[in-house]
Amino acid sequence: MRINCPCCGERGLDEFVYHGDASVTRPDALAPDAMNDFVKYVYERTNTPGLHRELWFHAAGCHAWLVVTRGIATHAITSVELAREVARKRDLVTEENA
Repeated sequence: MRINCPCCGERGLDEFVYHGDASVTRPDALAPDAMNDFVKYVYERTNTPGLHRELWFHAAGCHAWLVVTRGIATHAITSVELAREVARKRDLVTEENA
């Protein structure tokens, strides 16, 4: 598998480190029901077929955090975005809905 880093271009998988599911949000550790929220966050996830968003770190390159969207069945990558841009978009949507 090859990942097309927005900063460095197409690179081999060995330059990157997988850091998990990018579609979930870490629960608030100070919330009253924090323990139950963390159990759900860590253990209760679905593994549905289709596109999946993953967090990757370009360890042997530009050190960028990336959100990679790929098909679970085929491993075909459909998009690669800088994680900071994904976070900015999420924050803008959150502000608009507030």
